[in-house]
Order: sequence, then structure tokens, then C-alpha cells
Amino acid sequence: MKGSGRNRASRTGAAPAFPEPEHDHDHCSAQAIAHAEALCAARDARLTPIRRRVLEALAQSHQPLGAYEVMERLAGDGSRPAPITVYRALEFLLDNGLVHRIESRNAFLACINNHEAGAPVVFLICERCGAVGEAPSAEVTKTLATAAKRAGFIPKAPVIEISGICSHCGRA
Repeated sequence: MKGSGRNRASRTGAAPAFPEPEHDHDHCSAQAIAHAEALCAARDARLTPIRRRVLEALAQSHQPLGAYEVMERLAGDGSRPAPITVYRALEFLLDNGLVHRIESRNAFLACINNHEAGAPVVFLICERCGAVGEAPSAEVTKTLATAAKRAGFIPKAPVIEISGICSHCGRA
């Protein structure tokens, strides 16, 4: 097993927001695909080959990618998909909670945490390495839900993006 992220996760009971740089990323990616397959099977939704390829491209790192960056990565596998094809695949993946949209970067990120669709997510965006950590927070969720309810507001996609320096870059 590579990295020590698993030790930290077992102490806190939650996955670390930023996996160790040398963690087993193939295992991480395989888990994202397995989760997508199970979720699609349970919902009777089709994880078509192009949807799978788009998710795999996003799951290859913890950095968000724009739609055209996804197309470039897929072109390395052979033929380049049309932009509309990639956008439709991204829309499906977003609708099913398999990827997140990072608004400030106009980019997408594979969801590596198994949380409820529509649950507020805090994204921690490293200004140095570009990695994005996903940090679900019960406290933030409760506070946002209370504030929205008081205002008579129904959130569609509650996302908070925080820029800063990740723990790995901070140690460097």
C-alpha cells in the first residue's frame, strides 16, 4: 500500500481531503468506476462507453479538467470525440453525482466520496499544485440548510470553493 493517507483516514473515520501524493491512484480510480457502475445499475441508468471514458479521464488525477482537456485526454486513446459528446457525458455524470463542477475553474472533477447527491460539498482548491480536495462537512451542511430554509430558498447545487495551499504543498 502506498502513502499514509489510509492511516490518517482510519484515525478520523473519514477519507482525507487530499490523498497522499504517492497514494495508489489506480485503486482510487478503480473505486470511482466501481461506484459509478453500481450506482448506474441501481438506477437503471447506462454507463455507456463514452461516459465511462470521460469518468476515467477525470478520475486519473485529483485535479479538475475542462471539457476540452477531457477531449485531449480521450484523443490519446484513439479518436477524438466531438465536443457535444463530451458535454453530454459530463451532464449525465453530473446529474448522477459521479462528477462535480468546479465553477471557479470551469472544470470537472470525479467524485471520490460516496455522499448523497445534492449534499453540500466544500472544495479545497490548492493554488500551488492545482489539486482539489473534497471535504464533506455535517456542520456546514446543517448551517447552510438552516439558512436556506429560513430564507425560503431551495438550493440546487450547494458548493463552497475555498482557495489556499494543501497540506502537501504546505510541507514542501
